[in-house]
Amino acid sequence: MTSSDRVETDPAGTLAEKVHVALGDRSYDIEIGRGLLGRSGELISPLLKRERVVVITDETASWHHLETLWGGLSAVGIAADAITLPPGEATKSMARLEQVLAQLLDLKVERDDLLIAFGGGVIGDLAGFAAAVLRRGVRFVQIPTTLLAQVDSSVGGKTGVNAAQGKNLIGAFHQPSLVLADIDVLDTLSERELLAGYAEVVKYGLLGDLAFFEWLETNGPLLKAGDASARTYAVKTSCQAKADIVARDEAERGDRALLNLGHTFGHALEAATGYSQRLLHGEAVSIGMGLAFEVSARMQLCSQEDPVRVRAHLTKMGMKTQLSDIAGELPDADALMALMAQDKKVSAGKLTFILARGIGQAFRTQDVDLDLVRRVIAEALFERET
Repeated sequence: MTSSDRVETDPAGTLAEKVHVALGDRSYDIEIGRGLLGRSGELISPLLKRERVVVITDETASWHHLETLWGGLSAVGIAADAITLPPGEATKSMARLEQVLAQLLDLKVERDDLLIAFGGGVIGDLAGFAAAVLRRGVRFVQIPTTLLAQVDSSVGGKTGVNAAQGKNLIGAFHQPSLVLADIDVLDTLSERELLAGYAEVVKYGLLGDLAFFEWLETNGPLLKAGDASARTYAVKTSCQAKADIVARDEAERGDRALLNLGHTFGHALEAATGYSQRLLHGEAVSIGMGLAFEVSARMQLCSQEDPVRVRAHLTKMGMKTQLSDIAGELPDADALMALMAQDKKVSAGKLTFILARGIGQAFRTQDVDLDLVRRVIAEALFERET
């Protein structure tokens, strides 16, 4: 998407935006704007065979937003049940999946019914996977309540849970029928959660849109400060970028792998910290993007200034950019490399990396000197200890 294609929001940030994900008979829209929870019933009702849904959520989203969602659904006569789970990455497990499936069966959810994934990326992935396997597939709607989920995990149909061996290793592609990204819910996020999501926003600029990255360099502080127009624009631009890639490569056989910029390093760091509050997913991606650009520069693929510029913007926003930003113990470089080898992007025994020829010029490759990668990690660990 070029800058000339973008549609600016109104100054008050109230103008609704729409992004279409073109996947033939599985196409759907992403609605972006303010007040969408209050209009949820109106927007979801055309998808229903009967006026009943089941909402899968977590305690955090439930506390802040479930009453508003209930109001939107009941306004048009939609009855709803809720399954509420603990927050956090540990919820994305086979044990929780089995619990949710049992509850859905107890609620007598039929194949033509609709589930609503109402929460952050963990809930979206778990609920989407439950929808994919329940009665061999039921429809679901994503209503993401974090910035990270709005711009990334709620779009594109990747669902799943974590395994002891690594993150997102068990799952399925199952597209939602609709995504509702209500900008208002971002007001209840902590600064840490907001910035974790912002890492995924920056990713879209770094992987394929220098103009968007430049816009973020100027307007990122406005987004952080709560400017609704900046948030709407960033969410819409990010979703459009992902929708375009997913439409070309739904099952991640080519271009879609670009969306994993920073994730190969990041997933290893998440595993090393036990998928805990020590390191949020977006924080791991933020550090991982810096490492990916550092490796790219060492391989002379991009200029030495590019990783400096990337980290400078992330630092300006108050984000984690170095291994030294992670509290507590970390394993050595060899152990982190072993965790990277569990990545789901391993093909024919070789790990796929997303590197960059410059900001906005990411590409996928297996032609990487792993000794160089190990050195970059070892140096980062050494700097952490000094």
